[in-house]
Amino acid sequence: MTFWTQIWDVIWWFLTIFVFVAYLMALFSIITDLFRDHKLNGWAKAIWFIFLIFLPFVTAIVYLIARGRGMSERAQKQAAAAQSVTDDYIRSVSGSAPTPAAEIAHAKELLDSGAITAAEFDKLKQAALSRA
Repeated sequence: MTFWTQIWDVIWWFLTIFVFVAYLMALFSIITDLFRDHKLNGWAKAIWFIFLIFLPFVTAIVYLIARGRGMSERAQKQAAAAQSVTDDYIRSVSGSAPTPAAEIAHAKELLDSGAITAAEFDKLKQAALSRA
């Protein structure tokens, strides 16, 4: 009998911890959304926050029901803006990858200036064409 009692105690603890962690994730998402929403004034944000402190479960459920759609839209807009900024940064710091035509043109300039021989030009040309 004690074996089964111990098993159920362990299952109960896992379930309790799972629900608590899920609640914390929802709570942090709600608080993040409160600060992300620019249409909601400061007093409304403060009221939601106070209710989250004193009636946490009920307020979280009401918030998710009442503002859940807007919550996901704001999160998508923020993710799109962050992706756009990241893409712009990557484009600004990365040089454009040389195309085979650009490599061959550069090799031809080197050949014309006498910096490389015709054999070296052919090697560079073949290497550029093999990457295409």
